[in-house]
Amino acid sequence: MRNLHELDQWRITSADIKRRFGSYGDMNAGAFVVHPPGPDLSLRLKCLASAGENWDHVSVSPDGPKRTPTWAEMDWVKRLFFLPHEVAMQLHVAEEDHISIHPYVLHLWRPHAGLQIPLPPRHFV
Repeated sequence: MRNLHELDQWRITSADIKRRFGSYGDMNAGAFVVHPPGPDLSLRLKCLASAGENWDHVSVSPDGPKRTPTWAEMDWVKRLFFLPHEVAMQLHVAEEDHISIHPYVLHLWRPHAGLQIPLPPRHFV
C-alpha cells in the first residue's frame, strides 16, 4: 500500500474522525473522500484504509446514493491506494465467516509478509 500521507489531500480531518479513531490517521491508516474521474463531478467515494495485522485493507462506499461501488470505481481506488506492482483482491468468504455491517461497502485486501495472492493464468485475466 502507498504511504497514506501521499493521499493527504483527500484525508478527512473532521472532529468526528478524530473522536471515532483517536486521530486523523498516519502513513498506515486514515479516512478519505476521493473524487474518481468521470462525467459526474459530484461523485465522491468514502474510503477507510489501514495497514496492520499483516494486511492492507481499503473499504469503499459511495458518499451519496445508496449503491455499491462499480468495478471501474474499485479499480480506480485500487490504483490510488496501492502501488502499480501490488496485487489487491476482493474476497467472498465462506458463509459462516461473512460479516456485513454496511450493505453498500466493498473491500480491497492485500497480504503482507511475503505472502502472494495466487493469480490465474494471464490469459484468463
